[in-house]
Amino acid sequence: MSLAAIRDAQAKVPEIINEKMTFVLMVYSSLFAYWAWVMIPRNSLLCACHITSVLAQSNQMRRLYEHRQEEGDTEGSQRIATISAAVVGAGVTTFFGGNFVKDAAVTMNLGPVSTLAGAAAGPSTVHFWAPISKWMISGASFIDLNLPPDKISLNQYTALTLTEFFFSRYALLVTPINYMLCSVNVALFLSSAYHLGLKVNADYIEKK
Repeated sequence: MSLAAIRDAQAKVPEIINEKMTFVLMVYSSLFAYWAWVMIPRNSLLCACHITSVLAQSNQMRRLYEHRQEEGDTEGSQRIATISAAVVGAGVTTFFGGNFVKDAAVTMNLGPVSTLAGAAAGPSTVHFWAPISKWMISGASFIDLNLPPDKISLNQYTALTLTEFFFSRYALLVTPINYMLCSVNVALFLSSAYHLGLKVNADYIEKK
């Protein structure tokens, strides 16, 4: 996906950048960079790929912001700035406050709540929130099922489709095993493959 964003930045006009999907991919890659670092076995290559993706998607968002500024779209550019600030703020708060919330919930002995909070892949860990971020991508993809083919990035959706195909299995091979991650990988593979099919059909089949 990082290579897809880099290629789009070199070859595509800013109008094709999907604001919603780009923001979601930034959050997703940020979480998965950390997940790849803390999981067992540690996957440094995957971590590096996601860090690259965060940088590439951030550059795409910068291009879209500057394009809207040039076009006089004050509302659109302000929305990008506001959401960017919110994403960074939420990320910093979650990173530094996650362990505090986990320890407090476990110490209070709240039965199932404390058990869930202290679980290896519980809601106070990246093993829980990384799949949640991927459900955001899947949700954005399903919401955009009727996206016109000319607004679909062939590079982005080819990367998404292939990534989810392989990672559906990968989620079952790490520690802790992440069934939620496996399920969202399958869902995102299906929605991405649908978009990819629309794009290929419009650009390479119907044109013949």
